[in-house]
Amino acid sequence: MPELAMVRRYEAAGFRAWPASFVQYDGTWVIRLTAGLPAKRLNSINPLDPGDHSNIPDRIARAARRFDAYGRPLTFRISPLAGRALANLFDREDWLRFSESIVMRVDLDGARLDGVMDQIPLKDIGRFVGAALRVHGMEQAMRPGLSEVIGSIEPEAGLFVAEEADEPVATAICVQDRDLAGLFEVATLSGRRGNGYGRQVVMSALKWARHRGAREAWLQVEADNDPALALYRSLGFAEVYRYHYRRPPGT
Repeated sequence: MPELAMVRRYEAAGFRAWPASFVQYDGTWVIRLTAGLPAKRLNSINPLDPGDHSNIPDRIARAARRFDAYGRPLTFRISPLAGRALANLFDREDWLRFSESIVMRVDLDGARLDGVMDQIPLKDIGRFVGAALRVHGMEQAMRPGLSEVIGSIEPEAGLFVAEEADEPVATAICVQDRDLAGLFEVATLSGRRGNGYGRQVVMSALKWARHRGAREAWLQVEADNDPALALYRSLGFAEVYRYHYRRPPGT
């Protein structure tokens, strides 16, 4: 079981690094909703205290009305901070459990980055968003929402793109939050995977962050993404904790 203080640190950093357009607190539940992007991280309820389990059915009902107003399915993001009372209720009522992810970290002081190519991050959010949409295979309709999220990141954000013949083949966002560097939206174009582009863009981002004073890097990766896990483990990343999502039956 991970230390809850460490989990809270990464959870808070994640909220700052990938901000939702609407945030509301119900006790220590953080309700995050974003009209412009359907990503689960941006449209979920995040319980942050295992001891906060009063009036759960009423609070779920209130949250459901808020999600319905946004046209989003009611979704809980369950980290070790959620506690057993909530998990037990979901199990009794047969809520769907899906999309397990792993939070990983690495100490940048010991990372082997000295031979890594220095890369200057992009300043043009529009250019990066265009590259990210292509690499991720996302529809152009997602452009305004993704641009808004990236433009709302409060800590310093480095936007990295690897190219082949002037075409984007891999992307990453590195958000430096004091001594933490968080990696987001890491992806390689389908058909170009296995050629080292993902490693290149991640290591360039980590070197940039270390030069700026970051001492630790962290990321979130889906638990069934074996190629990404192999890459991150080869760079020294190790698991800290896991989280997953829950939705009511029939949604």
